[in-house]
Formats: sequence, structure tokens, C-alpha cells
Amino acid sequence: MIDTGIHGTALLLWGGGALIGLLLSVLGAGGSILLLPLLVSGVALSTREAVPLSLLVVLVLALGNLVPYLRRGQFAPRAALVLGVPALLGSWIGGRWVKAGLVPEPLQLTVFALAALGAAWLLNRGTHTQRPQRQPARLAVLGVLVGLLTGVAGVGGGFAIVPALVLLADLPMALASGTSLLLIAINALVALIALGHWPSAALPLLSPLLIGGAVGAWIGQRLAPHLSDQRLRQGFSLVLIGSALLTGLEAWKRQPGKAVVPSQARPLLLTRDHSDTCRPSTWSTSSVCSPSSSSFGDLA
Repeated sequence: MIDTGIHGTALLLWGGGALIGLLLSVLGAGGSILLLPLLVSGVALSTREAVPLSLLVVLVLALGNLVPYLRRGQFAPRAALVLGVPALLGSWIGGRWVKAGLVPEPLQLTVFALAALGAAWLLNRGTHTQRPQRQPARLAVLGVLVGLLTGVAGVGGGFAIVPALVLLADLPMALASGTSLLLIAINALVALIALGHWPSAALPLLSPLLIGGAVGAWIGQRLAPHLSDQRLRQGFSLVLIGSALLTGLEAWKRQPGKAVVPSQARPLLLTRDHSDTCRPSTWSTSSVCSPSSSSFGDLA
């Protein structure tokens, strides 16, 4: 691999990280919506590597973006409790399912794509209906489902949490965004622990993602107070639909029996997937495979 390929991949990660940080700071969600497709399609990681790395990046960026919302008082403790506690249970269960090998890779990506499309539909539907009534029971049930999604697909769940808080808890978009960031961080941490392995071989990707994310968050924190609720909904929905289409295509390509041809410009690391095969590296000339992750041990 030539240096231009390395530089192109680094730019992809920096740019992706910036957009993720921007979305998290403005919308209180959207980080893992773009991050998972970026890692599996753009960088050609397996979901075993992409899911824990995605959770780690989203955890750090969500906590960083939470501070300005707390300073502005844009946080709803009661709604966070009703949605958050069931979500923690779902995150743990979903992570353990993945660790036990009960959820194949194409199913992980398909679940992500369907959930993103569903959230986009709900959010747009909410803009054209009457003021929603508070529905704590449905909010708690949805919390379990959001948690399962976090554990299975490696997403923070913000793209489901924000519409849920808007439509079922009757929160304005800004308040829902601030509440979502805390729930995203907690869910990501629980799911990462439940997965039980550390993405050690993919950790070189962490720095450009976080640097880009910090720049995007800085920009987003200055834009957020000046954006209307309707524009936030519309922009969020477009991101959801685009990510769903990209991830659905990747799920189809990774069906059993289909030959997956890695991108010639993107693969970064020598990693192992479940069949223990290696991928080429642009960061190292070594041809020796190393384990793709380090185990946390059985934390159940």
C-alpha cells in the first residue's frame, strides 16, 4: 500500500470523527449512526472489531459533549431514569448475546439498518402530529429495545433515544439531546463490558477519530443554540436514512456464501475475523497476524 492510501484513510477517519462529534453536540445523537458504517464499509473491519471500537469512541465523545448541555440545564432526570434503567438491562443482554455468538454479523448490520429507518420515520411523523402525551410505560419498554440495540449493533442508541424522548416523554429537541448524551455514554459502557473483549488491534484508529470528533464537537457546541427544532429533526432524519442504506448494503454483501472484496484504499490493520483470517495493513508492513482483541475475561 502506498502512502497516499494511508493518508486517504487518515483523512477519512478525521473527517468522519469531525462529523460524528458535530452530530453528537448538535443532536445529542448520531455518532454511532455514522461510526459503524464508517468502520465496516470505509475501513473494512469486521463487526467483532468495529462494535467495541464504536462503543469506545461514542462513550468518550458523548461525555465530552454532555458538559455544555448540563451547563445550560438541558437535561431531564425523570425521563432519563424511566428510559435509562431498562436500557442498561437491554445493553447487558445484547452484549452477552453477541459474546456468545448468537448474533451473526449480517444480522447485526441488518438490525442497525432497520432501526435507523424506523427512527427516521418516527421522528418525521412526530413533526406533523399533535403534541404528544407522556407515556412512561412505553418509554420504559423502548428503553429495553434501545439497550438491546446498543449491545447487538454497537451503537449508543441516540438515534432511537432522541425520538423516544421527543415523542413519548414530550421533551423539546434540545432537552432530549442533552438527556440522550448521558444515556448514550452509560449504555455504551455497559455494552462494552458485556461484550467482554477489547479491540486492541483496532486501537490505532482511535486517535484520528477522537481528534476529528473534538473539532466537530467544538463547532457543534457553537451552532446548537442557534438551530431550530424542526431543522434539527430534518437533518437528523437525513443522516438516519443515509446510514441505514449504507449499512443495509454492507449486510447484504456479508451474507454467507458471498465473497467480500476488501476496499483497495481503506483496510488499515491486520485483524482476525471469526474465521481467523488476516486483512492487509496500511499502517504496518508486517505479514504476521496478531490477535484482534484482548479479553476482559468473563464478567458475567
